[in-house]
Amino acid sequence: MGIDPDDFLAVDELLDADARTVRDTVRAYARAELAPHVSDWYDGGGLPVEAAKELAKLGLFGMHLTGYGCAGLPATAYGVACRELEAVDSGLRSFMSAHGSLAMSAIHRHGSEEQREKWLPGMAAGELIGCFGLTEPDAGSDPGSLRTTAVRTGGEWVVSGSKMWITNGTFADVAVIWAKVADPDGPDHGRIRGFLVPTDTPGFTARKIERKLSLRASVTAELALDEVRVPGDAVLPGALGLSGPLTCLNEARFGILWGAVGAARSCYLEALRHTTTRTQFGRPLASFQLVQAKLAQMVVAVNGAALTAVHLGRLKDAGTLQPEQISFGKLANVRAAADVARIARSLLGGAGITLDHTVMRHMNNLETVMTYEGTEEMHVLSIARSITGLSAFR
Repeated sequence: MGIDPDDFLAVDELLDADARTVRDTVRAYARAELAPHVSDWYDGGGLPVEAAKELAKLGLFGMHLTGYGCAGLPATAYGVACRELEAVDSGLRSFMSAHGSLAMSAIHRHGSEEQREKWLPGMAAGELIGCFGLTEPDAGSDPGSLRTTAVRTGGEWVVSGSKMWITNGTFADVAVIWAKVADPDGPDHGRIRGFLVPTDTPGFTARKIERKLSLRASVTAELALDEVRVPGDAVLPGALGLSGPLTCLNEARFGILWGAVGAARSCYLEALRHTTTRTQFGRPLASFQLVQAKLAQMVVAVNGAALTAVHLGRLKDAGTLQPEQISFGKLANVRAAADVARIARSLLGGAGITLDHTVMRHMNNLETVMTYEGTEEMHVLSIARSITGLSAFR
């Protein structure tokens, strides 16, 4: 039957029926409803919340969670959805990831039954949007040094501090805010806890971060909490210490390692189309050896990343996936995607720098994907620690 240039190693033959259905549904919707507009969203510097909420109709929000209106699909099916969204733009996957894998996952994993019932059905339906506030201006790779505090006052918590680089921050309805408990007489003094903060609470403000050069089709915000008062039951009871937010970050990183495959695939396919149809020196560009070498290099990178994603998805569905293996996937797949995007940009020549094509947009986006949910350096050190037994940081 020959080899399919879109899927050189027939990686999708490894997907089960659920994942293939998700692939076909999300791919068709993303290409028809999102791709025609994403360049304008990128150029304008944001994703319309109405467009984002349309994703709920596909059942994508919290699709890997069970109950409360969530689809309860396998992790691999969720990964495929991330891949197909990021094939259009990283900002689309980032929106779904921050809402579903961070905010919804935090409530689902660490929340009380009352909190789950209150928030998750509306979030799954797209009626409520969530964001996840961990990173701060002075606490990025070292979240344990965050300065946001929560003080118990009577039957309330008073939360004060600031958060930075928060996806969905300006249109979220609820923010999962991670803060250090400041209660010298209490058992949790100095420990990091999670709090559910409705964004219409007095003292809560969100400011859109402007002038971004990457991930522009995604709304990123700075959050300020000025003595924000929330009820005593706003705290997530199952999250004690830094392990609470880190478990959520691993969910998001899993989606990223899949999403990077989509971005890489899109760049490779656009370069393939361009070089097989554009003629120079009386021949298609793809007929020259140097061009063919670059195309082959991209095929190897895309399919290697795709295989990594499927394997890690299977490990996650089996319940054996380790955080260091997620670090491996994010590090390897984002690096591969960034390399493919740069090669593709070079093959498109001058046309590659415009928004009439996808490659420069993907290339810029991947610079951010390389950094968020753990920088390259932190993932390298995480992998090295797991194989040496020695930590190079705290």
